[in-house]
Amino acid sequence: QVKPQFESQANTNCAVFTAIAYKTQVVAGTMYFIKVQVSNAEYVHLKVFQSLPHENEGPSLVSFQTGKTRDDPLTYF
Repeated sequence: QVKPQFESQANTNCAVFTAIAYKTQVVAGTMYFIKVQVSNAEYVHLKVFQSLPHENEGPSLVSFQTGKTRDDPLTYF
């Protein structure tokens, strides 16, 4: 659901957009840290906020880190 947000903010188009791993952090909703494969050898880390269900809003891309590899640890940022 956040692929269009990432492509817009990073000014890129991704043929591949596959989540590999994720972590969560509970705040006033849930913060997801997601490792996403965007090409054969390129990965990005996404920070996505999902508000509480009663707010009825979809996930929102907060920030991202590019230039990652499959072996880079997924950390909170």
